[in-house]
Amino acid sequence: MKNFIAAILLLSGIFFVFHIPEVKAQAETQIEIQDSTSNEESTTSVEAHIDDQAHDEHHHEAPVWLVIPFVLLLLMIATGPLFYEHFWHHNYPKVAVGLAILVVFYYLFVLDNVYGPVHALAEYVQFIALLASLYIASGGILIEIDKKSTPMANVTLLLVGALVSNLIGTTGASMLLIRPFIRLNKGNIQAYHIIFFIFMVSNVGGSLTPIGDPPLFLGFLKGIPFFWTLEHNWPAWLVALTFLATVFYFIDRKFGKANDDELEEITYTNKFALIGSRNFLWLAVVIASVFLDPNVIEWVPAIHYDGQKFSFLREIIMLSVAYFSFKFADQKAIKGNEFNFEPIREVAFIFIGIFGTMMPALELVGNFAKSPEGAALITHNTLYWGTGILSGVLDNAPTYLNFLAAAMASQGAEISNVAMVKDFAMNNYEDSAFELMAISLAAVFFGAMTYIGNGPNFMVKSIAEQSGIKMPSFFGYIIRFSIPILLPVLVIIWLIFFAFV
Repeated sequence: MKNFIAAILLLSGIFFVFHIPEVKAQAETQIEIQDSTSNEESTTSVEAHIDDQAHDEHHHEAPVWLVIPFVLLLLMIATGPLFYEHFWHHNYPKVAVGLAILVVFYYLFVLDNVYGPVHALAEYVQFIALLASLYIASGGILIEIDKKSTPMANVTLLLVGALVSNLIGTTGASMLLIRPFIRLNKGNIQAYHIIFFIFMVSNVGGSLTPIGDPPLFLGFLKGIPFFWTLEHNWPAWLVALTFLATVFYFIDRKFGKANDDELEEITYTNKFALIGSRNFLWLAVVIASVFLDPNVIEWVPAIHYDGQKFSFLREIIMLSVAYFSFKFADQKAIKGNEFNFEPIREVAFIFIGIFGTMMPALELVGNFAKSPEGAALITHNTLYWGTGILSGVLDNAPTYLNFLAAAMASQGAEISNVAMVKDFAMNNYEDSAFELMAISLAAVFFGAMTYIGNGPNFMVKSIAEQSGIKMPSFFGYIIRFSIPILLPVLVIIWLIFFAFV
């Protein structure tokens, strides 16, 4: 009930956000009508308005210290499960929502900035609607593989998952295959199995289509052509997966056999069974709804705000799929998957906190990137590493948008203009397609650097822990796996595709 009250408070703030611009617009319209009676008065009013606008722009900037709630949330996500597990498990929704409300209310009532929270809200709704619908619809599909676990069988499943993630998203593919992957390795499942699953299926694999990963989905919503990612990202996708699959194969050969001798002899049929296949129709509805974008299709209804169109029909369809796909799911599949809502609940609350508190951090980075000093530093190399590093410690979806906006601004383009975004993707600005490729690959690939880099990471971790697998801590994940295994692959991608171009 307390969590529900906190959510209501947040929604109340959101209502206030939407209401204020209408009031201000009405007031400004009334002032313009009154001032139009006198040219001299009008000139004076315009000059005053310019002064006020300059003051407002300065007033709207977030202070540096406002990043503290975001840093605090990251630290608690990292240390909570390790040092104060009981408190964190029972109170993370309150912590995440509370910190988000703190930052959002500061924007609303102190900075008088309603645009930042509105945009963050729109991005969060798009983000969670897609993840929730894919997670719940996939939970009603049970895949049973009666086959002996071998390094080659595991590599094959991971590569299949990487391909599937481009069709039903990294979230859908992760939820569809993580449990079969765990069952395939029953009796010998170890943390590295799950980590490589996160690397290959939950992140790197989904870099070929906008459906694949949330940042690419947001780019598509802004105007990037649907097949652009496939055309530009496939070479790096192939190289990264080849390296990761090879490393996993040799690790699994060494450590996967460690307990193999202890397992009793089992006879396998090598058969494949699928229960709940009708939920693939629900997944198809989600995928089809992705294309209902008011910025691309004129007749699609939208919420008009700040010169932009925000979709709501698509999100209603996705959330409806989440409800009906669960209500009418095959109960044998639900029970076989041990399906529950805790993973998506955890993601929903944690990312309320992340989307709400990271606005100042993204704003500070974005303002610097758009400044003359920052624009001078923007190259495909800095975009790759800048987008990548922040995608690892922030959520990669808004980080992608922030760096895309900065890259476009450095060439005089605006991310809010669909035609300009399309031109930027089609290389109608200087090296713009190459810069977009650096941003896209970095956002998707670096999203695997931490548990919070991409939404599916948290859900896979939660499902693994519910299955009794001891997963590394936040920092353990980074130190034991991301830095020694993933980072070298990311450096190789940079060396091959960006460093010497």
